[in-house]
Amino acid sequence: MHVILIAGGWSDERDVSLSGARKIHTALEELGHDVTFFDPADDFKNLLKTARKADFAFINLHGTPGEDGLIQAVLDKAGCPYQGAGPAASYLALNKAASKEVFEDLAIKTPAWQIITPTQGVNAPLDLPLPVFVKPDKGGSSLGMSLVKKAEDLPAALDKVFAMCQSALVEEYIPGVELTCGILGDRALPLIMIRPKANAEFFDYENKYAEDGADEICPAPVSDALTASIQGQMLAAHKALGLTGYSRGDFMVTDSGEAYLLEVNTLPGMTPTSLLPQAAAHVGLSFTDLIGELIRLGIETGCA
Repeated sequence: MHVILIAGGWSDERDVSLSGARKIHTALEELGHDVTFFDPADDFKNLLKTARKADFAFINLHGTPGEDGLIQAVLDKAGCPYQGAGPAASYLALNKAASKEVFEDLAIKTPAWQIITPTQGVNAPLDLPLPVFVKPDKGGSSLGMSLVKKAEDLPAALDKVFAMCQSALVEEYIPGVELTCGILGDRALPLIMIRPKANAEFFDYENKYAEDGADEICPAPVSDALTASIQGQMLAAHKALGLTGYSRGDFMVTDSGEAYLLEVNTLPGMTPTSLLPQAAAHVGLSFTDLIGELIRLGIETGCA
C-alpha cells in the first residue's frame, strides 16, 4: 500500500512526534509499504490532495493538530483510512475536563478537578485543597504541568499554562503509584508500573522521554484483582469516549488500592521508550507487528 506517515506538526510535542516517526517509517517499509512522509507544519495546504492519493495514513502527531481530530477530519474528507479514533472522539479525549465528565458518568474514579480560564485570571479562587496539579486542559507529555504545594505558587503555574492553552485543569493531588493501561482492538494490554527517578516529583517530560528517566515495569507487580479492575475501567472509558483501534490511559493507585483514571491518550507515543509498544511486546507483538495490527484495525473499523 501507499502509506502517508503524518508527523511533526506545530505543537510543543513536535520533537516527540518526529522521534517516533523515524521508527514507524522503518516498520512501515519492513511491512512492504511505500511510505511518503508528510509534515503538516510544512505543507498543511496539500494534506487533502496528498491523502486522496494514498491508501492509508498513519498518524503520529501529539497535541494540536492530530490529537484534536483536525487531521482525522481532513482524512475523512479525502476518504483515506487511518489508525485510531475519529475527529469527535479525538477531541473529546484530548479535552481533559470533558473526558473526566465521561469518566464520572461511568462511575470511574478520577481526581477532583476544576477549570480556570484567563477570564477568571491567575487569582481565581481555588476550590480544591493543596497540593494540586495544574496542567493544560488540552495537551500531553506533561508539558506545562506544575505541582503546586503553596497558594502563592498558583498564579505562576496558571501563567505557565495560559501561555500554552486557553484553560487550565487544576486537579486534586493523589499520592500513590502510577499505572498505565493500553487498549489494542477490543482487548486491554498488560499494565505497566511507572516509577520516576528518585529526584522527580512526578512523571514529567524528562522522565517520559529520557532513556533512564523512569523505571517502567511490565507487567506491573500488582494483584490480579487490581489488574482486572483497571483493565475493565480502561475498556469502559475507551468505548464511552468513542475510541477505536487503540488508546492508553494513566491511573494513580493509592496505598489502599483505589485507582483513579487521570486521562486517556488517543495517539500513544511511539518512541523507543514509549509505553504502549512495551505492553504490546509483552503479549508477543514486535514494534513492526504492532504497526501492522494498527493498520489492520484502521482499515477494519473504516474511520474514513
